Amino acid sequence: MAILRFLGTTSDDGDCPTLYEVEGTTDILVQGDRVTDPEQLAQLRDVKDSETFVLVPPELLVRFAPRTTDPAMVPFSEIAPLFREFRHTAFRLEARHGYASDRNSLKWERWKSGADISAEPDNAWRENVRAQTAQGKRFERVRLVDEPPTEGQQFLLASGLGNVAAGEDIRNLPRSQAVRLGLPDHDFWLFDSRLIARFVFAEDDTTLGVVLSEDPAEVALACQVRDAAWHHATRTADFAKAVPSTG
Repeated sequence: MAILRFLGTTSDDGDCPTLYEVEGTTDILVQGDRVTDPEQLAQLRDVKDSETFVLVPPELLVRFAPRTTDPAMVPFSEIAPLFREFRHTAFRLEARHGYASDRNSLKWERWKSGADISAEPDNAWRENVRAQTAQGKRFERVRLVDEPPTEGQQFLLASGLGNVAAGEDIRNLPRSQAVRLGLPDHDFWLFDSRLIARFVFAEDDTTLGVVLSEDPAEVALACQVRDAAWHHATRTADFAKAVPSTG
């Protein structure tokens, strides 16, 4: 199945035009108003029966068209040093309905049995969060949440309180609001507003790896996404209170 990755849109009300990347290829899918003017169609060259044509404004291509070909995917383990070496901010957008790494963990089993997983002892991740935030650095995360939340999202709401206690600022945003804001539906880390690590997942929510980019246009878009998501998201403790059940 071909997976489309939302790149961006210049529409403020949900209409086209929009750009998507076809994951696993170098193709860009363009969504726009179909050309129906007979005079314009008559001027097109070498038209095939399978082709159609759409209109898009120059701003869409200037702002969101990729400038470079994505580098090869690397294992997530290769970016582990970034979580210690970043200088100011590490921001994560989480957009999936659930994660295989959560479902396959012992913590998931404890949560399913009714344990309070928010009060568990620090693990390596939380220890690093405490160490980095003690230096004035910021760990920030916005999680998109379905309505009602999926089981995986309920698990993250329950476990997230422990990460917050360690110093991570985690906020939550209803997916319907994220769609209205035009936010992308893919996961990424953004380090110091200069480097993106975009996740690549299998259909079963297993992390296959990440793709790193310092492309100015892609970084600028990620910064815009972060700012919009952060402005509208709700702190985890407050958001969890509004959810009927988190376990």
